[in-house]
Amino acid sequence: MPKKNKDKVINGMSLFSNVGIDELFLKRQRINIIAANELLHERAMFYRHVYPNTKMICGDITNNSVFRKLIKIWKENDCKFLLATPPCQGMSVAGKMLIEDPRNKLIKYVIKFIKITKPDNILIENVPPILNFPIYIRRKKIKISEYITNELLQYKYHIKMQVLDAADFKTPQHRKRAIILISKKEWNLPKKYNQITVYDAIGDLPSLKNGEQSKIHKYHRALYHNKNHILWMSHTPTGKTALKNKKYFPINKKGKKISAFSTTYKRMEWYKPAPTVTICNGAISSQNNVHPGWKLKNGKYSDARALSILELMRICGIPDNWNIPKWANENLIRKVIGECFPPKFCELIVSKMPH
Repeated sequence: MPKKNKDKVINGMSLFSNVGIDELFLKRQRINIIAANELLHERAMFYRHVYPNTKMICGDITNNSVFRKLIKIWKENDCKFLLATPPCQGMSVAGKMLIEDPRNKLIKYVIKFIKITKPDNILIENVPPILNFPIYIRRKKIKISEYITNELLQYKYHIKMQVLDAADFKTPQHRKRAIILISKKEWNLPKKYNQITVYDAIGDLPSLKNGEQSKIHKYHRALYHNKNHILWMSHTPTGKTALKNKKYFPINKKGKKISAFSTTYKRMEWYKPAPTVTICNGAISSQNNVHPGWKLKNGKYSDARALSILELMRICGIPDNWNIPKWANENLIRKVIGECFPPKFCELIVSKMPH
């Protein structure tokens, strides 16, 4: 991976930082995140645990006192780099995609921040619809991509917007994201790498039965699943959905075969990158969540379960030694992983950042 000038450390800030998964490898690129902002207290606590030397400003960036505090810290530390990953639920195809969703307007505060601080380089990450999704500016509907360009035109920034797939950037997961690069000098995108498969990422880990805890790692533990889910999935081959089973298929309380999307009750494939990890990654009945499994001598398939947290970490490119706070419960950990900007994906983009 390209190395930055070893003598030059660049101070930066992270907005809408969640627990800071995307920042895990930024120090390798000589980026020092001085301060971060997160709205939710529990996630801010998680962030502080992982990054004890970074100032975490927990609060709503739309609150004037919070916004001013961030500006003050920026100026006092001569920051040059901004990372912003505003909430995307309002624009996500998995959500309701409402123009009026207040979370969509948070991009305005990113732009306001940029206009005041004038960073050398800005990386904004979001779901692909952000590029064409409209918001209201002074009662007029305009695409967010056009709004960003129009607002920053006078500052002579180079602006690049492109949808990239994390699977092309050292992450064993198809996760398409809109990457917006705003810089004073031309910022080139990194080259694409050969894709990493699910087998490459988790093929060495031991199988787990329902609720079983592995001895190799605290977070290689299987959830407890409904006995019917286990029955259906134990008869479902690798890469297939239980909905296609001839006998052991999902049924409702009346014993009738259910009608559902073909991505539900579905096992992953071993020799491809994983499908996109969502916040519902612990549910067998949700999207592409079930372990690929190994065919057993009795004709059934092992690992009739959702991925363990350790497996999810590897699928997202998070290191096995990620410093998860002891108090963090399974639901929180799974949710923040499902919302993450994969750290190797982020690092590769930053590795091409101009000086």
